[in-house]
Amino acid sequence: MRLWSIHPCYLDARGLVALWREGLLAKKCIEGKTKGYMNHPQLERFKNYIEPIRAIDSYLYYVYLEGSKRKYRFDIRKINTNSPLSKIIPVSQGQLEFEFIHLCNKLKIRAPNMFENICKNFKDAIRPNPIFYVIPGEVEEWEKYP
Repeated sequence: MRLWSIHPCYLDARGLVALWREGLLAKKCIEGKTKGYMNHPQLERFKNYIEPIRAIDSYLYYVYLEGSKRKYRFDIRKINTNSPLSKIIPVSQGQLEFEFIHLCNKLKIRAPNMFENICKNFKDAIRPNPIFYVIPGEVEEWEKYP
């Protein structure tokens, strides 16, 4: 399971669809409706928020919006869209950079055009999913990397 911290606009079709499905699985975990992935470290960010279900719904809302821009048919009825939250969970700058590089390595292989457009000449600040706000720091301890 990967719940990307970076903005969903960077994801290719395969990545965005996978994120929607994995986000819905994360929601079921947080709601206690599944036994798998219950202790997945990426869920802690949402579980630690005062309203974890509202936090994951808000996260998924921003994934839904990106999918809508691309004419995808994500079922919005699967999430609560009343008053989505933004900038409620911190994410480190190091984590965003790590994820962006990780995504670029994937795009180089499976979506070369997106790699060229998004990664090759990237000069802007990496945008997070709007539920996150950026703080200084390194890659998260729970992240798996060499």
